[in-house]
Amino acid sequence: MKMTVSVATGAPRANRSIGAILMDSGVLTPEDAERIIQFQKEHDIRFGEAAIRLGLLTEADIQYALSRQFSYAYLRASAEKKTLSDELVAAYQPFSPRVEQLRAIRSQLMLRWFDKTEQRQVLTVVGTDPGVGRTYLAANLAIIFSQLGERTLLIDADMRNPRQHELFLLQNKVGLSTVLAGRSRDEAIIRITDLAGLYVLPSGPIPPNPLELLSKMNLDEFLIHARASFDVVIIDTPSLSVGEDAAMIAARTGSVLAVARTGATRVHAFNDMVQGLTESGVAVVGSVLNDVPPPKKAKKK
Repeated sequence: MKMTVSVATGAPRANRSIGAILMDSGVLTPEDAERIIQFQKEHDIRFGEAAIRLGLLTEADIQYALSRQFSYAYLRASAEKKTLSDELVAAYQPFSPRVEQLRAIRSQLMLRWFDKTEQRQVLTVVGTDPGVGRTYLAANLAIIFSQLGERTLLIDADMRNPRQHELFLLQNKVGLSTVLAGRSRDEAIIRITDLAGLYVLPSGPIPPNPLELLSKMNLDEFLIHARASFDVVIIDTPSLSVGEDAAMIAARTGSVLAVARTGATRVHAFNDMVQGLTESGVAVVGSVLNDVPPPKKAKKK
């Protein structure tokens, strides 16, 4: 995954030892911690290195403890009951090369667009066709912005084929559609408790008139409210090939991140999309060439 356009973190809270964190999480027993400390003193090495040499901890255990020391929230993939989809790699594999690429995109966006003092907090993720990875990119970017300490809102504005509620394992009884229809407000925004600072507004029930809903002044009012409440707002949209929804949202937010998929997106269609958005006064902040394979669809029984 590459961004084809050519942050300060908060102070860490590293006041708890790795051993204490891992004992509290049930990974390490007090007896094993004593063995590690003794081995550490004898060989004059770090606690984590001693634990790995003794075979009592893995590198993943150490990374997990370090993340807790420095307030960098992520989920352990070994958890029996997962609270998020495996597609959310930023939550489960924060130190993988794929997530490093996502962090590089985040850095570019911080430099080129996001600035709360100038009211540049909203970014719309767009693509020409279904399956290019807009939903995947929007969700994982939202996670890594929240891990940076930014209060982040992810909005699923795909009111035709929404997926964010599936990725975050949320109900979809209320959401953007009910907000725009005036049937709900802040209660539709869901705090993701496992990832500090991350909030999700699902699409809500699929309406018969998504484009008309997006044309309402309620969208402008909600975006004003979102800018006042969040540091970063990322909006997932349907593909341009299924309707004008994404173009409508982009015109209201004023900025987009354009997504293409390797071997799937037609160059002329992508260029036409970017040109059309630019001519409409929308800032195309950057483009992402997604080389992550699309998720496999479950076979129907």
